[in-house]
Amino acid sequence: MLLSILPELPGVYQFYDSNDQLLYIGKAKNLKRRVSSYFNKNHDTGKIRILVGKIETIRHIVVDTETEALLLENSLIKKHQPRYNVMLKDDKTYPWICIKKEHFPRVFPTRTLIKDGSEYFGPYGSVYAMKTLLELIKQLYHLRNCNLKLTRENIEQKKFRVCLEYHVGNCKGPCVGNQQEEEYLQTIEEIKNIIKGNLHSVTIYLKKMMNQYAEEYKYESAQQVKERIEVLEKFQSRSTVVNASLNNIDVFSFIDDENVAYVNFMKVMSGAIIQSHTIELKKRIEETKEDLLSMAIVELRNRFDSVSTEVLVPFDPDFSLDKISFTIPQRGDKKKLLDLSWRNAKYYQKEKLLQLEKINPHEKIQRVLETLKKDLRLVELPIHIECFDNSNIQGTNPVAACVVFKNSRPSKRDYRHFNIKSVVGSDDFSSMEEIVFRRYKRLLEEQKSLPQLIIIDGGKGQLSAAVNSLEKLKMRGKIAIVGIAKKLEEIYFPDDSIPLYLNKNSESLKLIQQLRNEAHRFGISFHRDKRSKAFIVSELDEIKGIGPKIKQKLFDHFKTIENIKAASLEELGNVIGKAKAEIANVFFK
Repeated sequence: MLLSILPELPGVYQFYDSNDQLLYIGKAKNLKRRVSSYFNKNHDTGKIRILVGKIETIRHIVVDTETEALLLENSLIKKHQPRYNVMLKDDKTYPWICIKKEHFPRVFPTRTLIKDGSEYFGPYGSVYAMKTLLELIKQLYHLRNCNLKLTRENIEQKKFRVCLEYHVGNCKGPCVGNQQEEEYLQTIEEIKNIIKGNLHSVTIYLKKMMNQYAEEYKYESAQQVKERIEVLEKFQSRSTVVNASLNNIDVFSFIDDENVAYVNFMKVMSGAIIQSHTIELKKRIEETKEDLLSMAIVELRNRFDSVSTEVLVPFDPDFSLDKISFTIPQRGDKKKLLDLSWRNAKYYQKEKLLQLEKINPHEKIQRVLETLKKDLRLVELPIHIECFDNSNIQGTNPVAACVVFKNSRPSKRDYRHFNIKSVVGSDDFSSMEEIVFRRYKRLLEEQKSLPQLIIIDGGKGQLSAAVNSLEKLKMRGKIAIVGIAKKLEEIYFPDDSIPLYLNKNSESLKLIQQLRNEAHRFGISFHRDKRSKAFIVSELDEIKGIGPKIKQKLFDHFKTIENIKAASLEELGNVIGKAKAEIANVFFK
């Protein structure tokens, strides 16, 4: 009944539970179609199914355009913060530059916004950037920093006296009528343009003023204005300049993981980046990336009072704003801007994750394992993972290694080396089959815990060999098993010829690579030791008259075959006696 009376118009809908508690607020191009979709299809996520099950009442507000729906949704979410809506996380109190609404306005930094008609510019993600800007303003203009009530009546009645700031040249003394309010307000307008990044218009105005002073033979005043222009140009040269032709552009980039999205905003004026800010959006239900980006665009443009008509985005946000064009750049300076914004969002994400790891290290472990479980479509969380690798050089001394990770960390006491027993020569497939069989036969016999995931260093051939061993042990299907091929880092599954390609930056792939590399390192070190000992033993074996005990004495004392060969007759005699030393010395010489 509720659905049948909904209009097919743009608007905002609100879901309430049986206790009249607001659950969710959403926008729609077509209210009837959008709200009906919640009840007419099966949802993949449990959160949406729970939400739909709680809905008792649906209320809606009809608006004229999709843009109005988006703005109203944003406003209502910020006001009511429903349980199932995206939560905007902005845990810092960022600094702003305030231009106070008063006679002879002051300009100062603040972290508190007061609705008294004053103008606020920001917020500034970097305190250093804000202080640099305020320092520039202080160099260019001599503003008051006192909190006196400078009304015309008070000044005319001479209620004030100049302070030390006037005497040191930091203030022109408006409190005693030495500076007119009209002149002071003109400097405030220039300051607003500088804060907004309109340095070009301020420079043109100052050059015009300088020329006017020069024509009137006011050379001292002209020189003062010239110095201000030089300070401005020097400041602009230190700004992040991209392209002088790019003016009044907003840039938005987007990245996300399973639970959180990050959107970076950059403002470009006169070819320079004057603002950059990243916000965090905590996902609640099945929000699309288009929904999250559109919400962030509305929020950030309102926050920064942006009036840019061109907005650069990584993908179509699937909504429109009046008199605004969205551009998805593919190359050139605009694409570089978008890439820079993406890097800022990525750095912010990394910083947040590092902070979480320091506060709660277990959370990262849980996140990585949950991601791996999802990417490899596992039934269980892979708390215990084992990885196998073969090692041989030209078929000699074949060995293998098994490394064990628990809670995504190496468990070195559980590492195992294997000498290949049943395989002659270089046969990776048979070697892999042997070691996997031996490893899990022993674990079963000793009734020890089994891994939730096995990783095989190799492609389809090595993986099939390992699966054969699990079949012999009647364990196939009881433990998840995958192979990783080195060439393209593709992941193979049993009985599936099409590999899985994980994102190169994904935590899942990095964990699998870490396991593979550790197994390779562990196997190579064992193989190297085995070859070294085999070489030493075989060469000493050729000396007639030198038995096992004498060989062991030589090796214990000299450590390497090279040292034995280089030893003098006297040095050899001190270790194994003169007679045996002469036999060894003759053999080596």
